[in-house]
Order: sequence, then structure tokens, then C-alpha cells
Amino acid sequence: MLKINDINTFYGDLQALWNISLEVNQGELVALVGPNGAGKTTLIKTITGLLQPASGEIIFLDKDITKLPVYDIVKMGISQVPEGGRIFSEMSVYENLELGAFVKDARKVREETVATVFKNFPRLEERK
Repeated sequence: MLKINDINTFYGDLQALWNISLEVNQGELVALVGPNGAGKTTLIKTITGLLQPASGEIIFLDKDITKLPVYDIVKMGISQVPEGGRIFSEMSVYENLELGAFVKDARKVREETVATVFKNFPRLEERK
């Protein structure tokens, strides 16, 4: 489903990722774990297109997305949620979930998607 092959990413002259490879198959859950400064956020930003790798490739659903703009990657279903919460703290849980259907294709199945989220995370439904 997602293949990352030999990704190298820099911040200016500073290399943050060195030859990172990772594969996530359909139905798998994968967690990135490591200390601060290990490159977790940099890898996520690279996958989502916020950072461009100097080399390597990112394949999602058999399509090379390495050089795609962020908006095209989001349309394909990849995005990130900033850590720390409280980004939209004045909004309800349901309103925050609705933001996930910002892309036109996602709006078509918004209610079905929210139902799935509530099924998988019943505590969210209690707090909607």
C-alpha cells in the first residue's frame, strides 16, 4: 500500500533522514517510535509532501507520489494531524471529524466515514 525506498531528506544543508525504507501493507497498522530528533516528523512531512526528499521514492497504491504537490497527495487520502491537539479546541469532536472531509471526494462519504470512526473509537462518539 505504501512503500518508502531509500529516502534522504534535508533541511537546507542539514541531512535529517538517511536512506529510510519502510513498507506498509494493506490492513497493517504501523507506528513510528523514537526519541526527539530521530526523524519521525520529518518522515511524515516527506510522505505528505510538505518536504521534498533529495533522493528516494514514495509509492502509494502503486503510484509514485514523491514529487506530487501536497494537494494531490491529500486527494489520494494521505494527510497528517498535527500533534498536541487543541488545534480547533473551540470546535466539537464531530466538527473536527468533518474537517477530514474537506476534499470533495471525501465529502461524498463523510457520514459513512464518521460512522466508521465512531465504531472504531466509541469514546469519540460519546463526546461528539
